[in-house]
Amino acid sequence: MHNRSLAADYVHRAAVRLDAIKVLFDAKSWADVVRESQEAVELALKGLLRQYGVQPPRIHDVSAILLAERRRFPKGLQPDVEELAAASRSLRRDRELAFYGAEDLTPGGFYRREDAEHAFAAARSVVERVRPFVAGGE
Repeated sequence: MHNRSLAADYVHRAAVRLDAIKVLFDAKSWADVVRESQEAVELALKGLLRQYGVQPPRIHDVSAILLAERRRFPKGLQPDVEELAAASRSLRRDRELAFYGAEDLTPGGFYRREDAEHAFAAARSVVERVRPFVAGGE
């Protein structure tokens, strides 16, 4: 499994999502910022895994795989793997809640600007950190 163009496509699409997230942020749609930030992180990290020969599983949080496969990544990226994994793990927890809510929780009323700022910052950081290491990820 070495479809590098698929890896680059994932990272490109993650970067495009950052522009969409900015629109959601400007509209003060905090729950949507959180949800879309998770998707951007997921795509970027799965692109990274693919780039270095790891078939990403069909799960939303790839933090355990990143940590287990850290030696596959370039030395320049290895110090950041903990931070990348933490972003994946953290945002995964809010994926469904930010989108669907629950009987006792309405996403639009639950998520605050601070939640959106944190999620968006994590997404930008992950995409910016991963992009140089994935061929064609610009």
